[in-house]
Amino acid sequence: MNTQVLIVGAGPTGLMLANQLARRGVGVVIVDRHAGPAKETRALGVQARTLEIYRHLGVVDRALELGKRGTGANIWASGRRMARVPLGQAGRGRTPYPFILVLGQDDNERLLGDRLREDGVEVRWSTELIELRQEDDGVTAVLRGEGGAEERLRADWVAGCDGAHSFIREHCAVPFIGAPYEHVFYVADTVSTGDMVPDEVNVFLWKRGFHLFFPMRGDDHWRIVGILPAALRDRDGLGLADVVPSLEAEAGDSLDIRSCQWFSTYRIHHRCAARFRDGRCFLLGDAAHIHSPVGAQGMNTGLQDAYNLGWKLALVCAGRARAALLDTYEEERLPVARRLLATTDRVFKFLVSDGWLAGLIRTQVMARLAAFAMRRERLQAFAFRIVSQTGIHYRGTSLARGSAGMPRGAPRAGERFPWARLVLRPGAPASDLYEVLDDRRFHLLLFGQGAEGAPDLGDLLQVHEVPDDPANTAERARLRIPSPAFYLLRPDGHVGLCGRHLQAADLEAWLGQRLGLATAWA
Repeated sequence: MNTQVLIVGAGPTGLMLANQLARRGVGVVIVDRHAGPAKETRALGVQARTLEIYRHLGVVDRALELGKRGTGANIWASGRRMARVPLGQAGRGRTPYPFILVLGQDDNERLLGDRLREDGVEVRWSTELIELRQEDDGVTAVLRGEGGAEERLRADWVAGCDGAHSFIREHCAVPFIGAPYEHVFYVADTVSTGDMVPDEVNVFLWKRGFHLFFPMRGDDHWRIVGILPAALRDRDGLGLADVVPSLEAEAGDSLDIRSCQWFSTYRIHHRCAARFRDGRCFLLGDAAHIHSPVGAQGMNTGLQDAYNLGWKLALVCAGRARAALLDTYEEERLPVARRLLATTDRVFKFLVSDGWLAGLIRTQVMARLAAFAMRRERLQAFAFRIVSQTGIHYRGTSLARGSAGMPRGAPRAGERFPWARLVLRPGAPASDLYEVLDDRRFHLLLFGQGAEGAPDLGDLLQVHEVPDDPANTAERARLRIPSPAFYLLRPDGHVGLCGRHLQAADLEAWLGQRLGLATAWA
């Protein structure tokens, strides 16, 4: 059996990568050793950047129907509400989705799996990768299916989306640098009432730790995340009743847990793979990085790993780009993972630090500082960019070129091109740029200049001459885009090349030398 890409692991990351490849015509086989999709909610925060990607996939409307919009985040200290981050206000004008969508991992997997089937790809469940051999021209894998039957598969590339205990990472001898925390998390899906602000995330800081309350579908339905008391960490068979005394000791009579539909405990690690590529094998998601659930970043980061690798791998599989393009996956995503790991590690250690002094700082000093900071619009916007992942950039990497002569504050090479509404044809109404731009193609946006010198890449590149229009003038002013200017956008929406005046030689250098694309000059 032959395929272009073998994906191992059918969690959110593997399903996202399979979707990105299948919709671009790449042959995909996706396998998972489990009998079927996740039945528990597990990860549940879907950030704005993920929703933007879901929009391109055509599943965002269904996600919004299934999920619960969290329009704000509240910080409580010793039972008093100290600060609120208004996500709708902080993200206004930055994304069509200025909120966190509370949607369980099981629902995300169902959406992505349904979308994948539309392209004729089915997950092969109860199928385990047991052998892997890399060669110069491909990879040979041995799969064991249900009942123990084995088969040999030949693939051009392999994507390891197989979780924290990744077979592919271990087979490639990639160090997984980090360590476990001594603390153990618990999660519970409950019907509860209390001081929680409805339809918003609530963070409760106590002298002995913290609790997170995420709103979910249904009346008074809350996901509670907390730290097991030290005395319970090594016990098996725990249930919600075992942690209620510690909850009540902090929350008092205000919290009433009426029922619990699901309870689980898990130990947290903070680890990052030393590299994300080994020859023809790639690591994504939990196989590449794991960290505490602080900030609801884990699942979203894996989905962005897949979105970054997907368009590059599709170009290489189609013979339209050199294999060296795939080196930029690690170059761009490894620093993102390391920054995220460092940030969540610092926040987590602060949240769980023991001792009376740490508790005092957590509930008094830091809570008051947060309350002060979150009254500042700039700090609100900064916090939203971080949490929503709309601020992730690849500035300074090999695919980010240009920005010379661009004014301060204008979109720069390597950044996600901002959400905008532009008139793209004279006399037409303004269009949502994220809805218009097909993420299977490159896009060249031209402001105040014509398309002379634009390359001919067939259906791989769309050129947009943005006309003079009062609406465009206002939008350019908001985004600080000068005229003339040009922006060459990658399929994932990040700026590859930009500048004031379009030069054919600059485009040739970026498309031909950096990407290795077959251009009109080749």
